[in-house]
Amino acid sequence: MHKSIADKIADKEQISRLISVWRLKSNRIVFTNGVFDLTHPGHADYLAQASDLGHRLVVGINSDASVRTLNKGTNRPINEERARASIVAALRSVDAVVIFEESTPENLIKTIVPDVLVKGGDYDSEETNPRSKQYIVGSDIVLDHGGKVVSIPLLEGYSSTRIIEKILSDGQS
Repeated sequence: MHKSIADKIADKEQISRLISVWRLKSNRIVFTNGVFDLTHPGHADYLAQASDLGHRLVVGINSDASVRTLNKGTNRPINEERARASIVAALRSVDAVVIFEESTPENLIKTIVPDVLVKGGDYDSEETNPRSKQYIVGSDIVLDHGGKVVSIPLLEGYSSTRIIEKILSDGQS
């Protein structure tokens, strides 16, 4: 893996140090997370928009074990965690990638305490009920620290699930 990509992939300790350095420089930290299994133009657009909300974009990637707890299907993830992390890290809009083991990024958000927490348009930045499917995990932490929670509209026509379905249906014809 190219050094410029590998250097963007951090563990929790490394990201804490990076965040400290960025904060000393008064950088606004943006955080988002996801599986990013089959990265597509929707992901690239979403991450570029998230990046525009601050100076540094940190992306949390669900570990392989974590993905299996999310009911994405028995064959998910398609790509293993290091492959998914390296593809996201290769994007210019992304400053750091952290793989997390839990089913949600709540502990990672507690570590980072971003200035801006971002999720896609299928989530509601105003939702306060943690049991709601539209609730953004960690929003309470970010808001309690004076941060902002943003929901970004998704680029229509793109989803990893749809790509997988197309591959499977094309293989059956």
